[in-house]
Amino acid sequence: MAFLPITREEMEERGWESCDFVYVIGDAYVDHPSFGHAIISRILEANGYNVGIISQPDWKNPKSIDLFGRPRLGFLVSGGNMDSMVNHYSVAKRRRKTDAFTPGGVMGKRPDYATIVYCNLIRQTYKDVPILIGGIEASLRRLAHYDYWSESLKRSILLDSQADLLMYGMGEKSIVEIADALNSGMDVRDITYVDGTVFRTNQPDESLPTIFLPGYEELKADRRKYAESFKIQYGNCDPFTAKRLAEPYGREFVVQNPPQKPLTTQEMDAVYDLPFERAWHPSYTKLGGVPAIEEVKFSLVSNRGCFGACSFCALTFHQGRIVQVRSHDSIVREAEKMVKDPDFKGYIHDVGGPTANFRHPACQKQMTKGCCGGRQCLYPTPCKNVNADHSDYVALLRKLRKIPGVKKVFVRSGIRFDYLLADKKDTFLRELVQYHISGQLKVAPEHVADAVLCRMGKPKNAVYNRFVEKYFALNRQYGMNQFLVPYLMSSHPGSTMKEAVELAEYIRDMGYNPEQVQDFYPTPSTLSTVMYYTGLDPRTMEKVYVPTDPHEKAMQRALIQYRNPKNYYLVKEALIAAHREDLIGSGPKCLIRAVPPRSGGYTSASKAPGKPAKSAAAGKGNNAKGGTSQKAGRNTGKAPAAHSAKASRNARPASSGKKR
Repeated sequence: MAFLPITREEMEERGWESCDFVYVIGDAYVDHPSFGHAIISRILEANGYNVGIISQPDWKNPKSIDLFGRPRLGFLVSGGNMDSMVNHYSVAKRRRKTDAFTPGGVMGKRPDYATIVYCNLIRQTYKDVPILIGGIEASLRRLAHYDYWSESLKRSILLDSQADLLMYGMGEKSIVEIADALNSGMDVRDITYVDGTVFRTNQPDESLPTIFLPGYEELKADRRKYAESFKIQYGNCDPFTAKRLAEPYGREFVVQNPPQKPLTTQEMDAVYDLPFERAWHPSYTKLGGVPAIEEVKFSLVSNRGCFGACSFCALTFHQGRIVQVRSHDSIVREAEKMVKDPDFKGYIHDVGGPTANFRHPACQKQMTKGCCGGRQCLYPTPCKNVNADHSDYVALLRKLRKIPGVKKVFVRSGIRFDYLLADKKDTFLRELVQYHISGQLKVAPEHVADAVLCRMGKPKNAVYNRFVEKYFALNRQYGMNQFLVPYLMSSHPGSTMKEAVELAEYIRDMGYNPEQVQDFYPTPSTLSTVMYYTGLDPRTMEKVYVPTDPHEKAMQRALIQYRNPKNYYLVKEALIAAHREDLIGSGPKCLIRAVPPRSGGYTSASKAPGKPAKSAAAGKGNNAKGGTSQKAGRNTGKAPAAHSAKASRNARPASSGKKR
């Protein structure tokens, strides 16, 4: 199957007089199932609709939107696989230098707030053509939301974009239902019944169960009201139990329908069996290709959804808590296609999804009655009804290892270690250590202070310590010395300087040196972002300490990298602020010396006092959630540290930041 047309000439070569839909995207056109635009366009094609692609149009030129002329049914608009603001700016609001979703990695080929800009560009030329928006940017901005980059509470993106309809979450079902309605002659303003959509109206249908949220002006005036409103939104993300939500804006309303029902395994298989070219459009080759595909080209998506529900992650709000899976046969078929690719070197880079070791819903009830309201599957401890069984995932990995031409199958998208420990059998962990690690395993404790972990929705640090001990014990049993790479996050809501020091002490005791650390990034529509904006935990309405001062955030970040001589003065200031002067000096527990480093180097900081520092020198990294691949939904941008089995043998996990 050929690529979909990206020029009028390619459209005419297919014998089309016009397109049913014109899809405007902020990314380069990559026909691979890891890219949302590829899935939606192939779904429409499979249902008999013609789709033309306008990739990264010149937003300063209205003619760039008129490439195919007037579409018969409407425009589809997506900012891309990432929120355009996350794509453009670091947490410090500095402009990024590269864009992995643009040919050659060039930055600047899409505007800020891309979905809004593209839609307004379309409206300059086509006043009455239906505009349908979707993708991560639209999905997470579907109702009033805090915008970190403007430091303001913004309206629903549906209003600012002038679009007619918004599709949130994974849109395979909703896009076909909408396309069929438009094709039947229905006015887009009358399409108010499709699950997984948001529309505007002057009067919501009061015959349907509807929760009326506080109005936008009320939300702007009272941050507590916004926290309360988000709690309601968060509690209505389940496709089986969610109610309609109506958010007032003066005389009109933005109405969110309940989410789409989860895909069955057969439906998931059908999506991934579509005839993807699995490559960037050939026109990009001379420009250096599209870097983002490199991390996913030889990776396999095995599931969607996540019942981990970390507070800083948008996946629950976007894909939902109910895990959906592909069949073994479907995944094996895709792997066998990979083997035939001339660029395949024998290594499957990943088999997973938002969380690699989720291969079925948390419990059987979820597929018929939905997720439990007011409680989580894994936090604060795994629910007694959670089916912690890795046998299906183990069986899948064994099948993939046996495929002729496959040398190694890696698991790189991350695992939930608390869910793994809940499994009474340790078969998966044993085989993971033996067969599926590329020198290092990435896990996400995020922090070690329980006061911060509870705000993150993560298990207590003792759980991570149990996992660390088990992991390294197995490494020693099998005669291996593989690294463990924990993702660490500074300045998350709930982290005072006391907790930041506690994390630094843990790093000292484990004997490793994080090369990179990520500050908490307030992205749209996460619980943590609401905490950041309101100072309240929307789950409990408790007050939460929020580090917002740039200097304080710099100190918390520096503490995690206290061995770096450049951080000496920040670390010293932080320790004094935390009243932890006992960690300044030459004692075995001290983080820094009393004497500042000499010009040109700081030998006492290049080592942990009393023992050599360990760092990740082995194995190839793969940030499957927030690095080069920049998969949709998470946008957390976390970066790893590393420690090894050797480093852990004599190191006790730190559990307290108390003075010694």
